[in-house]
Amino acid sequence: MSDLLVDVRDLVVDFPVGGPGAYVRAVDGVSFTMGPGHALGIVGESGSGKSTVAAALLGLHRGTGTRLGGTVRVGGTDVGGASAAELRRLRGAAAAMVFQDPLSSLDPYYAVGDQIAEVYRVHAAVSRRAARARAVTVLDRVGIPDAVRRSRARPHEFSGGMRQRALIAMALACEPRLLIADEPTTALDVTVQAQILDLLHGLRREEGLGLLLVTHDVGVAAESVDELLVMRDGHAVERGPVAEVLAGPADPYTRALLAAVPRLDAPRKPRPARETAAGTAAASAGLSGAASGAAGGAGAAAAASGAVSGAAGGAGADVPVVEALGLRREFGRGKRRVTAVGGVSLAVRAGETLGVVGESGSGKSTLGRMLVGLLEPSSGQVRHAGDEARGIPAGVQMVFQDPVSSLNPRRSVGESIADPLRAAGERDEAAVRDRVGALLERVGLERGHYDRYPHEFSGGQRQRVGIARALAPRPRLIVCDEPVSALDVTTQAQVTALLAELQQELGIALVFIAHDLAVVRQVSDRVAVMRGGEIVEEGPVDEVYERPAHPYTRQLLDAVPLLDPELAAARRHRAVGPS
Repeated sequence: MSDLLVDVRDLVVDFPVGGPGAYVRAVDGVSFTMGPGHALGIVGESGSGKSTVAAALLGLHRGTGTRLGGTVRVGGTDVGGASAAELRRLRGAAAAMVFQDPLSSLDPYYAVGDQIAEVYRVHAAVSRRAARARAVTVLDRVGIPDAVRRSRARPHEFSGGMRQRALIAMALACEPRLLIADEPTTALDVTVQAQILDLLHGLRREEGLGLLLVTHDVGVAAESVDELLVMRDGHAVERGPVAEVLAGPADPYTRALLAAVPRLDAPRKPRPARETAAGTAAASAGLSGAASGAAGGAGAAAAASGAVSGAAGGAGADVPVVEALGLRREFGRGKRRVTAVGGVSLAVRAGETLGVVGESGSGKSTLGRMLVGLLEPSSGQVRHAGDEARGIPAGVQMVFQDPVSSLNPRRSVGESIADPLRAAGERDEAAVRDRVGALLERVGLERGHYDRYPHEFSGGQRQRVGIARALAPRPRLIVCDEPVSALDVTTQAQVTALLAELQQELGIALVFIAHDLAVVRQVSDRVAVMRGGEIVEEGPVDEVYERPAHPYTRQLLDAVPLLDPELAAARRHRAVGPS
């Protein structure tokens, strides 16, 4: 057993909560091993304990009050019994970690090359010049062009994918035998994600690195690892070769996890038929009455719908809810002027979902912010229900990517949801609280959650709060900017299903901005593909996905992770040549 790179036996991790002596169990009896050059993927939902296991391999829980049981050995070092000096030698030299968010891992004040050089000098007795040379070497190794010049740049001067490459370079500086990657591609678009996965694969092949990949994206794991370890509620529920687990999962939870993964090759769920005007009017009438005194589950749903009644009303069936005419947005001045969106025109009608896809920097989010009035276009027009919009129009709301940053941590979620109602002139506090309670229930939460704060909710629950807040002022249009990119696949499926239900019930128009093409295919009627600030292709979602006309669209579709390891290997073979 001495040749094992990682040997974890009966790992237990308890986090302190509340008063003295109070703990919550995050990991319960997990065991696994890894040999040199091996790749293991740990997958599961948020809160399953997978990141906690990864942190335990480097002793990152030490000094936090966390209780650990079992044994963890990495590169021959007993992590639990190691001294501080032994842990320092382990971290970086034997094993290194790549975190999800490179911006929080890189110091914004120092050049990227200097930060890598500092890590190298901690573990190797070398001069500053030698350390800087090593930094340039590893930056070049991870595919950063003009590494000498770019080593002097600061993190904000790098794109998201380049920052992640820089973080991998930092991890490689001391030539570790094990690379631990915790959600390394979650915030990246599909083409950059494919590049990072190819990079990790190349490093394994050429450097003989062991790889422990932590991810909630089963497709990412399928393309990158030899074995899968599936976790749920702190337990390991299944482990086996990746092809066997994906082809014939033994545990019901693994089957449910795989079923929730959006796939390009799976039959698309039929989109619900739009409500007729008469049906919408009847629903609104019935819901208005329910809101005045109904109780129970049906009453709660009715009250919530009453809070947003009129979403599809006010405009003729042929008049778009939102229409963009030659939208253009530039940032900066003179030689530094950059065109983020250049001449985009589109229209979205009631009950319709338009998906907007493209790489980071394609202009998707800038377009979304102009549609809701958060950004003024440099030229062109935005019309809502036929009228030119000025400022932030009524009946338009936005759901943001990160509900943590869009919710005030010092205010209860109920008060955050109530803000749009009060801004619209509602002064009856009892009516406000009742309507907010109904909205909370409609998005799958509870009325009693009104007085809770954002930190008391999971990521998926916080996104439901964001949706409830968007519904509060009776919108006709909701623009969703990457609303599920940071969520695990089951929570992702729940949120997208909720949006579809609300759209069917209320007739609202949705603009769904995302870099995940499989998710966009499931939720959209039409799709617009953006590149360099322009729409290069637009049409019915099935037509665009099955018969893409533009080479860039085909490039995006080809980069989507596959759930078949053999197909993934064949695609990589075609792209980079034989291993």
